[in-house]
Amino acid sequence: MDHFLYKNGVLCAEDVPVAGIAAAVGTPFYVYSTATLLRHFTLFDEALEGIDHLVCYAMKAASNQAILKTLAQAGAGMDVVSGGEYRRAKAAGVPADKIVFSGVGKTAAEIRLALEGGIRQFNVESEPEMALLDATARAMNTVAPITIRVNPDVDAKTHAKIATGKSENKFGIPISRAREVYRLAATMPGLRVIGIDVHIGSQLTDLAPFEQAYRKVADLTEMLRADGHEMMRLDLGGGLGIPYARDNQAPPLPSDYGAMVRRTLGHLGCEIEIEPGRLIAGNAGLMVSEVIYVKSGEGRDFLIIDGAMNDLIRPAMYEAWHDIIPVVEPVPGAEQAKYDIVGPVCESGDTFARERMMPPVASGDLVAFRSAGAYGAVMSSEYNSRPLIPEVLVRGDQFAVIRPRPTFDEMINRDTIPEWL
Repeated sequence: MDHFLYKNGVLCAEDVPVAGIAAAVGTPFYVYSTATLLRHFTLFDEALEGIDHLVCYAMKAASNQAILKTLAQAGAGMDVVSGGEYRRAKAAGVPADKIVFSGVGKTAAEIRLALEGGIRQFNVESEPEMALLDATARAMNTVAPITIRVNPDVDAKTHAKIATGKSENKFGIPISRAREVYRLAATMPGLRVIGIDVHIGSQLTDLAPFEQAYRKVADLTEMLRADGHEMMRLDLGGGLGIPYARDNQAPPLPSDYGAMVRRTLGHLGCEIEIEPGRLIAGNAGLMVSEVIYVKSGEGRDFLIIDGAMNDLIRPAMYEAWHDIIPVVEPVPGAEQAKYDIVGPVCESGDTFARERMMPPVASGDLVAFRSAGAYGAVMSSEYNSRPLIPEVLVRGDQFAVIRPRPTFDEMINRDTIPEWL
């Protein structure tokens, strides 16, 4: 469920007409719904009610300060994967003891930053990282709390570019070597091992791969406890999918996921961390764009819009589907036609949809890309010297620009010309 609905024939973000935002900020732009963000966070939090747990929002999905602050005030922790994300979380007021540092390539500078500023835990991905973390913590006369990420070799049955739990993926330590690596960690005085981390991929629409992975984690937890290790926390990652197409089968509900966690891991008495990102932010955002031209081609027609692959790269990168709807509600029974929906960037890959059925649209009309709140604005760029597009947050009948569109001068003046030119 989201809070983007037609009211009196026009698409609204909560109680704000989308066309009114377009008139104020120009197109294209992203708009997020506070009510949807909070609803999705609450659903996950309530799904684990009765279990000691923390929902850490995976902020790589959408990391605007206003989104982070909205979720932090609701009680969310944050899962960060870079020093920049760590700084963003702290700037948004997230307490250090609610920040988890994940990622396969943490640098010494990032490790020092988190140890100085405080951290809930590091999710360690490799033995070399473990050694660097130990040496850095000892040099700073402190101890780093860690979980070790294990790779359970489970096929998440998702897109190859967002699968992370198979043996050929770069993430984690093979679960077959976990006891050996935990023994090594116990010899390092700069580390305190507190649990296990696992994450098998993103946009999962079936609970079976989760259950397979979590049963392996349960068995490993008991083995590690028998070896004498303290296992107080299990970080289960994120990955639960969202419905991108309205006619697709809906993914499992957070309540179903919570029941599965209880069934597989509840007997262990561990604190549970989960790191949803897409599920919280994905359906909480739209990208809104204006039709520039309707073009007839050889055997197909095109809608050329002012949004482009640099603004929303998911279709070009993942062949991802987004429902695309007119901002003005079509009349009932309006005849539809097929269009390729494309942007103005000089790449054939700048295509959002092929042969998509659409109601009548014309130059100047607005269209909205649903489920664009996750991996949209955060993955955007200034390719073709196109400025980053605004982000807008709505709450009830109010809206605020939370990232303005830079001017062309601001964009160009970031370049520095050498003296010899």
